[in-house]
Amino acid sequence: MRRRRSVSLMVGGGLVVAWSALAPLASAAPPVTAGDPTRGRDLYATGCSSCHGPDAAGTDRGPSLLGVGAASVDFWLSSGRMPYRGSGNEQAVRKPPAYNPQQIADLVAYLTAVDPSGPAVPELDVEGADLVEGGELFRANCAACHGAVAIGGALASGRRAPPLRPATDRQIAEAIRTGPGQMPNFGPDTFTDEQVAAVVKYVRSLHQPDDKGGLGLGHAGPIPEGFVGWLAGLGLLLVAAWWIGERE
Repeated sequence: MRRRRSVSLMVGGGLVVAWSALAPLASAAPPVTAGDPTRGRDLYATGCSSCHGPDAAGTDRGPSLLGVGAASVDFWLSSGRMPYRGSGNEQAVRKPPAYNPQQIADLVAYLTAVDPSGPAVPELDVEGADLVEGGELFRANCAACHGAVAIGGALASGRRAPPLRPATDRQIAEAIRTGPGQMPNFGPDTFTDEQVAAVVKYVRSLHQPDDKGGLGLGHAGPIPEGFVGWLAGLGLLLVAAWWIGERE
């Protein structure tokens, strides 16, 4: 009986080890290849043409996609803002993408084959970018809407500048170049590729701050953190006053 139990445990343990080794391989996403315009055309016909038109020239339900550029298509699809689920006046918000990375690449390839104009997907050297310059550019051009620490902020007409922490480096660069929604676009005449990379690097640093000690408090910026400090200080003063009063 003990021998059978030992054999069962050995076999079970072996299966667990084997599954642990094979599971990452089974769940790993297939590599994304260059976009295929033919596959992209089929995806567009079934998922996009009803709003943007069979020729991507737009309809009364959706704008034209001609000339928007690969960067704009990739941004809206990869951030899940398209397909649009709102009523028409609502701001498009980030959500899980409806298409996988390969399908997005195929749709980008198709739409850029229809009209190759517009900003391309940025290819930037973020690692070699100037972090200090990125901070200066962000504070001068982005912080007024997205907040000093990129957690977003309110705009006019009930709209909001979204937080940048969920965005990838590529999406941030694409937004800079294309200006989605109410955001202005910053073309090469305004920001060089090196400056875009610097802004992306700075925003990335806000995602992973090098805290030297204490609580990060969500890294919401100096005003909320100062408010928490005041509350904590007043709370300690009240406790001290109560303690002194009880002793007398």
